[in-house]
Amino acid sequence: MTVEAVPAQEATQETLFTPEQVEWRLRELTGLERLLGPEWYRILRGLFTYPLSLTGLIIITVFVLVAAFAPTLAPPVRPNADPLLIPRDGFGPEPKPPGAVWMREAPPIPFWYKVLTGKDEWVHLMGTASGQFDIYYGVVWGTRTALFAGFMVTFSTVIIGLIVGSLAAFYGGWLDDLLMRITEIFMAFPFLLAALTLSAILVPKLGRSIWPPMIALIIFGWDRYARVIRGEILSAKERDYVLAGRAVGVRDARLIIRHILPNTIYPILVMASFRLGDAVLSFAALSFLGVGTQIGYADWGQIISFARDWILSLDTHWYIIVFPGTALIVFGLGWNLIGDALRDILDPRLRGARR
Repeated sequence: MTVEAVPAQEATQETLFTPEQVEWRLRELTGLERLLGPEWYRILRGLFTYPLSLTGLIIITVFVLVAAFAPTLAPPVRPNADPLLIPRDGFGPEPKPPGAVWMREAPPIPFWYKVLTGKDEWVHLMGTASGQFDIYYGVVWGTRTALFAGFMVTFSTVIIGLIVGSLAAFYGGWLDDLLMRITEIFMAFPFLLAALTLSAILVPKLGRSIWPPMIALIIFGWDRYARVIRGEILSAKERDYVLAGRAVGVRDARLIIRHILPNTIYPILVMASFRLGDAVLSFAALSFLGVGTQIGYADWGQIISFARDWILSLDTHWYIIVFPGTALIVFGLGWNLIGDALRDILDPRLRGARR
């Protein structure tokens, strides 16, 4: 029978386990638990059994499905055109309410449309924004923009933060001082204002696309990860398994990647889950301010920006803000719920309270 190993520092005479904890530690490990390891298995099981994380996973799964089936949910008007450009029903400034009939070149009608609506002609399901951009199309395809921008920004900032924080904490000395002073310089800038300024500088050089705001968010978003992982590694590098690895001549890179980071990465996972939703909100804010994607790109922040000319009549043109704004709020809520659950699952004080 395979049993879970108890760390030496826990196996002291003073260590007391509840009957449930004893049974959990002595039971036979499942195949998935052997593959992932007991700790990662506990995290994964907690995510799929904890109500908060389960709700968040359902919300994010819905967004992923919408992004995956966007061509079916909102077919492009022309097959050869860029699908992320929102189709327009003319060029009039006055927005049209939900249910208005397409007057010009309408998208092809998918199989589900007649079944759910009972209509033979395509209508604006969520109305149009200023300039006759179809809001429904923008919300559906904007899911792809949100997922891509959120994951790219979060993944890049985490990698940069891990590299900087690991090198600073592991080697210490002048390298630690240099890297931490650079980190503090970046932390001194107001995040959104700095990203706005850099994005505005990059737009003339790179053109209006998703890359200027993404690059700006990455450059000014890695510093907090670096500080957190530095603190974790400063504590971990004095533990016995690290000292033993150094004593037997394990290379520094292998020691950091294979032994130190897997035991210190958990706070970064919690922070990343929170900040993924924040990255999408920040990306939408830059698009709203006009330093992001080109006009007509499927981006929730830009759709909301179309409501600026109608800010005094939102009682009539409420749909311009409500639909993309709801998508932004729910998307961020999903990741925040997952982050809250991860924080509870990884909190040492709660271990043993849930199995």
